[in-house]
Amino acid sequence: MHIREGIIPAVLGTVVTATGVAIRNTNLPESYSNGLIGFGLANIALGSAELISSNWQHRNMMKKMTKMAPFK
Repeated sequence: MHIREGIIPAVLGTVVTATGVAIRNTNLPESYSNGLIGFGLANIALGSAELISSNWQHRNMMKKMTKMAPFK
């Protein structure tokens, strides 16, 4: 089973962000929920950037391969 690079940080970021939003209305200090939300959003951004960059690298590699040995 192949898991694309960046999907795990993006999913983890989504879970952490949702947790931060869920604990907003509790007795915990507001900085805890804001920290979780910020950490989760950072993970989403980094995971998404990794997904996009690996997709571009894959496309460039496929273009080079088809130039070397064109499929007809």
